[in-house]
Amino acid sequence: MTTTEAPAAADAPPGARPVPRRPRRRHGTSATPWTAVGFAAPLIVYLTLFYAYPLWRNVDLSVHDYTIRAFVQGDAEFVGFDKYVEVFTSSTFPTALWNTAVFTFASILFQYAIGLALAVFFRSGFRLSPLLRAMFLVPWLLPLIVSASTWAWMLSSENGIVNSALGAFGVPQINWLTSPGTALLAVTVANIWLGIPFNLVILHSGLQSIPGDVYEAASLDGAGPWRQFWSVTFPLLRPVSAITLLLGLIYTLKVVDVIWVMTTGGPGDSSTTLAIWSYREAFGTGQPDFSPAAAVGNVLIVVALVFGFLHLQLQRRQEES
Repeated sequence: MTTTEAPAAADAPPGARPVPRRPRRRHGTSATPWTAVGFAAPLIVYLTLFYAYPLWRNVDLSVHDYTIRAFVQGDAEFVGFDKYVEVFTSSTFPTALWNTAVFTFASILFQYAIGLALAVFFRSGFRLSPLLRAMFLVPWLLPLIVSASTWAWMLSSENGIVNSALGAFGVPQINWLTSPGTALLAVTVANIWLGIPFNLVILHSGLQSIPGDVYEAASLDGAGPWRQFWSVTFPLLRPVSAITLLLGLIYTLKVVDVIWVMTTGGPGDSSTTLAIWSYREAFGTGQPDFSPAAAVGNVLIVVALVFGFLHLQLQRRQEES
């Protein structure tokens, strides 16, 4: 390696040797493959421990006949897809599938509609807006068991506050939680109440990202509040709405706490969803049957993945257009 020599000083004696100059060091370090591995390692470990392994374990449970004895001894018999056939041919499957569809789509529809209405209402930024928005977050902050227990008390047939209020207007007693015709409605209403704050927060944040100049231009063109909502707010909020609905769908598909505390999926199977059916097979009876429970859980995972891929396809088409 050659080094550059420093120019001789003006007062250096004749014939003096020039002093070699040290090469300059380049600032910054070059990235190596090990650097990338070091940054990615925590994420890879997290995904492996909390996603890949549980998913593989759930698939393993569904293709083996796991009883309590086999679960302890580790000698479960391989049965292939027999447990899936057992699930799909069960008399509970059509009822659970229908209840899941009604419970999920009714919940996300009303959660989104009410959350969007509240987000538009709070967008004006009046004086009490921060306080009221904070109060609307209370259902979201409470533990689900506490919220479900409160709703179970409110909808009690004998001493519930809802029946007491309806009785003041001459409405006869309604067995909200013990009647097959109203049990699913009761748990759906409770779940809608729990999910409104999440939609409010996400949609309100999306509204804040819409420039005010757009509304001023629409107002100058003569657009009223409703016209501004349908022509400005709703189209520009579409990306946020899509991810809000997708997350609401995934969260609602796996709801167990609310339904189990309020009705345990009953009476009969009138409020049994796929998530409740899976939980009941694994932990809700005195004789756990882990394999059918895992099979039902895998069906829920497939449903969530299908809607997730649909969302990605729609998002890609919107970006291309």
